[in-house]
Amino acid sequence: MEGSNIWPQEDGQPVSCQEKLRMLDENWQEVQDILRDAFEDAVLMGVSEQVMRDRLAHLVASLQSPHQGNKA
Repeated sequence: MEGSNIWPQEDGQPVSCQEKLRMLDENWQEVQDILRDAFEDAVLMGVSEQVMRDRLAHLVASLQSPHQGNKA
């Protein structure tokens, strides 16, 4: 998933603001790079690939929305 990602909003419409799209794409690339580095480091140090994948998936699943308390 490189570049030109479609970023849907809650209503299903894609984000169209070019500045927001640029920021989202930059953040996405940065997250990919950091996760790839952390995964590779862990595996090279002897951590089970599956354990590291599970921990990364758990990390993502446990992220809390900044709007969690604001929904009506």
